[in-house]
Amino acid sequence: MTGTTSRALALLNLLQTHRHWRGSDLAARLGVTQRTVRRDVDRLRELGYRVESPPGSAGGYRLEAGSAVPPLLLNDDEAVTMAIGLRIAATQQPVGGPEVTLTALAKLEQVLPSALRRRVNALASSVHSPRAPEGRTVSPAVLGELALAARDRERVRLRYRNARGQESTRRVEPHALAPAGHRWFLLSWDLDRDDWRTFRLDRIEKIEHTRVIFTPRDISDDEVAERVLIASSWTPHQIEADVVMDLPFVPMNEHFGV
Repeated sequence: MTGTTSRALALLNLLQTHRHWRGSDLAARLGVTQRTVRRDVDRLRELGYRVESPPGSAGGYRLEAGSAVPPLLLNDDEAVTMAIGLRIAATQQPVGGPEVTLTALAKLEQVLPSALRRRVNALASSVHSPRAPEGRTVSPAVLGELALAARDRERVRLRYRNARGQESTRRVEPHALAPAGHRWFLLSWDLDRDDWRTFRLDRIEKIEHTRVIFTPRDISDDEVAERVLIASSWTPHQIEADVVMDLPFVPMNEHFGV
């Protein structure tokens, strides 16, 4: 493999690991000039990868979905099969932990053309794993969208239905996806409540991308695990109790109308 080819593949890997890169950062990572970065970006475009250069003072590069799956990766059928497999695997007990599956899923979702994405959504909705829990299950499409948003640190709007069936729109900064028991949970910073909130993925009805990038807030892995554990163990239930009141009969009768 020539130096030019190796560098182009290294550039492609960087573009797949983050939504947006400044040209100076890519040049520093690769140990080349920004002019060389521009030439390598042109080579990737010739190979079919859609690398965009957003206008404005920030500039830089980002890898976007194109009109077809880029070459050297997968053909359409293979891409659809892999996307469905990754989505379903992520809702179960993934080998190597959920992070490995979500990373692979986010990379594939990023370059999946809209036509293939619709095909994946249609097929995935009709495929059910024998290990799926009873009741509502996580939408593979929702899982794929949130994996991408959490990785790219992109603010999103959620249409969420709580345990009482009340629907609301939440503006959040997705921080982490985590499985607990038979459920998946999203830990996010809720912009309207100015605090951390944990959402069950099977209660998320719709996701709207904003393309607004946020700076991650400090939170330890232990606190993430604790918040998800609390969310997964909480269930609403009715409380019944007997109350004994020591009151004179007349005022009690006047108050309660016995």
